[in-house]
Amino acid sequence: MAVRLALETTAARGIGALSRAVGRGGGTTLPGKVLWKVHPAAVDDLAARIPGGVALMSATNGKTTTTAMAAEILGADTRLAWNRAGANLLSGITSALVTAHRAELGLFEVDEGALPEALTRLRPRVVTLGNLFRDQLDRYGELEIVAERWRAAIGELPATATLVVNGDDSIVADLADGRERALRFGLDDPRQSRSGLQHAADSKYCVRCGTPYAYDAVYVGHLGDYRCPQCGHQRPQLDVIAREIELRGLLASRFRLVAPAGEAEIELALPGLYNVYNAVAAASLSLAVGATLEEVRAGLSRFGAAFGRFERIPAGGKSVVLLLIKNPAGANEVVRTLEIGIPPVLVIALNDAIADGQDVSWIWDVDFEPLLEHAGLVIATGQRAAELGLRMAYGGLPAERLEVIPSLERALDRGLSLVEAGTDLVILPTYTAMLSLRGILADRGAVRPYWEDRVA
Repeated sequence: MAVRLALETTAARGIGALSRAVGRGGGTTLPGKVLWKVHPAAVDDLAARIPGGVALMSATNGKTTTTAMAAEILGADTRLAWNRAGANLLSGITSALVTAHRAELGLFEVDEGALPEALTRLRPRVVTLGNLFRDQLDRYGELEIVAERWRAAIGELPATATLVVNGDDSIVADLADGRERALRFGLDDPRQSRSGLQHAADSKYCVRCGTPYAYDAVYVGHLGDYRCPQCGHQRPQLDVIAREIELRGLLASRFRLVAPAGEAEIELALPGLYNVYNAVAAASLSLAVGATLEEVRAGLSRFGAAFGRFERIPAGGKSVVLLLIKNPAGANEVVRTLEIGIPPVLVIALNDAIADGQDVSWIWDVDFEPLLEHAGLVIATGQRAAELGLRMAYGGLPAERLEVIPSLERALDRGLSLVEAGTDLVILPTYTAMLSLRGILADRGAVRPYWEDRVA
């Protein structure tokens, strides 16, 4: 069996190399798909051979950034098997295992829908669950469906596995109820609280009795310090906490990380409260694996953006800043972050491929209006540019400040032509639009293909 698996993985690596050589992609999923066909249990066997075991990260929003942060923390002294390109289905994870050389620890982000099977096959020692928001309803259904699937799968985890959950998300936090090996993270800084829940907030009702939660602080979407006025269910006591949070414009943030092992001042080269959540999740995952608090601090201080997530790409004396949007909660946080410095030219790209979600009705739940009020020009682009333009018009954007350009390349060039040298063109793309835009910039030599980023 060992000889057979060695031959199969060698062949799969060759397929990935060939895919890259002929320019058909990064080989991030094809090796895994092929190996899956010829040996369905290969992923189980490969994961079992990693001496340090496997850590998984899943969430609706932030799993790529959180996993990349954890890789920065853990990868300094440990050889990782990591799906660095964000291929988070079982085929992508299998490909990462195939291409890893002498890996000491497996670190994988996992698609929400693929998590139950990943738990069964990979037998992780640490599972981190970041959040659940309404996303891709045509693919996942309502988030309660995903939560029930997660609950059933978590129930099969051995008692030796550590479950790391976002205590500020009532549905996610409840999954750790009763588990002895659990770590709960969250934010504790009422200064950063919104005035109340947004209309697009998802988990507003008590998981025990169905009564609407009361909030002492609302941070991102429905995440916050919640309590049920009827039955008393409330946010659990947090183990890893971000306090004294400072958001420093579009460039950085800082906070005090409080953990069982002590405290550390974290300087993060990323803006936005949602990136503070990502950092605390990554810190919690890393601490659960065995990292020290100093390793967490140093790793987070080194970290830049994951591809397409507040990534800044030089382009002819200017910069393109990509801020991925894919559902109301995430898009609203991007809008919130941009409100402190709304760019004069803004490109928004909406695709409806399978990976984006073919139901694009979610754009009507995004609070674009603060951007539309102050942006000088909005360029709507992508496969559903017309619908996006309609949303902008209904949001109050005058016709003279709106351009609808379906071609991503033409929209990119139009935006670049309008911004001054030394400044940024800010683009809010959905997932496949982001990949396409990065591909255009990679073809122009402005950035490496995403599968080559952070190559160890």
